[in-house]
Amino acid sequence: MLHPSYSDLMKVVNSEVEPGEEKIVNSRYSIVMATSKRARQIIAGNDPMIKTSLGDKPLSIAVEELNQGKIKILGEEDTEE
Repeated sequence: MLHPSYSDLMKVVNSEVEPGEEKIVNSRYSIVMATSKRARQIIAGNDPMIKTSLGDKPLSIAVEELNQGKIKILGEEDTEE
């Protein structure tokens, strides 16, 4: 089982959204896409933004970065600029 859960990650990502505003992440798909993109960046040589141990896999590092708020998922209107 993946820890933290998808619902926990969605809460972290949406924590900065004001009440009444549209949430940044509404589905697991957004979480999967964001963490896979970050994992590919780590594989390509980008340094992790968290403390890691020998043997940590890039996807596990990406999930923990998202959980700790080190990476942000941008909404659609933010990416069009």
